[in-house]
Amino acid sequence: MPGSRCPRPALPVLRWLPRYSRAWLPLDLLAGLAVGLTAVPQALAYAELAGLPLQYGLYSSFMGCFVYFFLGTAKDVTLGPTAIMSLLVSSYAFHDPVYAVLLAFLAGCIQLAMGLLHLGFLLDFISCPVIKGFTSAASITISFNQIKNILGLQGIPRQFFLQVYETLRRIGETRAGDAVLGLACLAALAALRAMKSHLPRAASVEPLAARISCQIVWISATARNALVVLFAGLVAYSFEAMGSQPLTLTGSIPRGLPAFHPPHFSTAAPNGTVPFHSMVQDMGVGLAVVPLMGLLETIAIAKAFASQNGYRIDPNQELLALGIANILGSFVSSYPITGSFGRTAVNAQSGVCTPAGGLVTGALVLLSLAYLTSLFYYIPKAALAAVIISAVVPMFDAGIFRTLWRVKRLDLVPLCVTFLFCFWEVQYGIVAGVLVSGILLLYSIARPPIKVSEGDVLLVQPGSSLHFPAIECLRDTVCSRALAASPPRSIILDCCHISSIDYTVVVGLAELLQELRKHGLSLAFCGLKGPVLQVLLSADLEGFQHFPSQEEAERCRGAEPWDSRTDPFSSTTESSGLIQ
Repeated sequence: MPGSRCPRPALPVLRWLPRYSRAWLPLDLLAGLAVGLTAVPQALAYAELAGLPLQYGLYSSFMGCFVYFFLGTAKDVTLGPTAIMSLLVSSYAFHDPVYAVLLAFLAGCIQLAMGLLHLGFLLDFISCPVIKGFTSAASITISFNQIKNILGLQGIPRQFFLQVYETLRRIGETRAGDAVLGLACLAALAALRAMKSHLPRAASVEPLAARISCQIVWISATARNALVVLFAGLVAYSFEAMGSQPLTLTGSIPRGLPAFHPPHFSTAAPNGTVPFHSMVQDMGVGLAVVPLMGLLETIAIAKAFASQNGYRIDPNQELLALGIANILGSFVSSYPITGSFGRTAVNAQSGVCTPAGGLVTGALVLLSLAYLTSLFYYIPKAALAAVIISAVVPMFDAGIFRTLWRVKRLDLVPLCVTFLFCFWEVQYGIVAGVLVSGILLLYSIARPPIKVSEGDVLLVQPGSSLHFPAIECLRDTVCSRALAASPPRSIILDCCHISSIDYTVVVGLAELLQELRKHGLSLAFCGLKGPVLQVLLSADLEGFQHFPSQEEAERCRGAEPWDSRTDPFSSTTESSGLIQ
């Protein structure tokens, strides 16, 4: 039809695939390859962090790439295992693959339901100080969790404070080979990261040799995880060939692709079978924390890169994509996944043009599972620990404490509560931080700023909308200031900042009108917005007077005694049916 608009395709891939340009193909291929070279070693390392057999990291690294190709709305985002999600899985899956895979399925169902019901707004109640406190504490706990692998120590407990105690107590048992290799890998990763951040962009006018050199350095720095793990594996293989092995190795990893089957809804135990409902009870609050943190990471990353690169995302579509990725991932033995900041940054810096780059990444992971797992035997655990530490150290934001002290010191309370409680247990830190943030939010609603200006009448101006917790504060302020004045003065309530009120506020205003009338004082309203005025008129308050502006209210008050019977803007002088 002429002038009609074509409906937007429901499937995100149909919005960009029909106009796919051949010029985008080499950039998507390069980006997918770069992300894949980062994803494979990280997948092995994150499975170690989650307390699962290493192959589960690879099982978790490809389904998200394929699902996001069809359902994702941000070209840069990559889904897969992350350090924070692996830490949560370690806490709630009890190092049991059956629990981990079931957790992925249930988390995906919750995320999918939130996307279908458009409940993504719930994430807005997790404030930035809570997120910063959590990620900073997670950076420390994850890094220290890997110190045991750097030092070659065995049997270190999972709880943070016990880890610190046992690690320091057994520092004398350090294996020299693991420590030297781990520190060397950390130094190499730091050097390559610094090299990439200071690498100048090669101009087209520069000689070909200079441009090729810059490209080689960039590729080496981007694939630094793969290079360091490869180098460490060669060192370990050399020692093995010489008949001595001073390093702790990863060990055998089953070869081949995972079987496609639903997650197990029960698991075997020494004294019988653990049924589904008992497994759910065991996971407890993790069924809320894992899906919410997954959504939070994915949407925050998608918004950040979309804003940086000048395009928009659909948050609810991102929820659907993540939920479906986790559900389908559980059918290939994946543990919960989410958006990865590090791999998404590699994707963006590689110049990816569409989500098609994820197909290359997913294919590379599948090839590794099919043909390279025998080589992973020689990867030292110290090298994987170095990869994890290198990935999480930048998550610690020391500047946020100084920034909040300068901007708003009260926000340091949820930040510090979250930060400190996360060292006890991650879930306690998040819940405590959200509760503290909620209390501060409710306090600001219950005690809004109220400006009082004195003159012939008292001008009272609330600084925000009025909700039921705030009406007592407003009544106390108005009555105390009006009656304390000499002589007592009537009041003009300037409502220019009030956009909504509720029934409890209406009741409180009616009681305030009655109380002031007992002392021979009046209360008039000015600057009422349409919806608020409609509510007050519908309530039929006794003595209700309204003036369109503050100036008109003051002019009328100065012209004659304040009497609702002579006020042309009075809505009613009859008894209100609201107050009995």
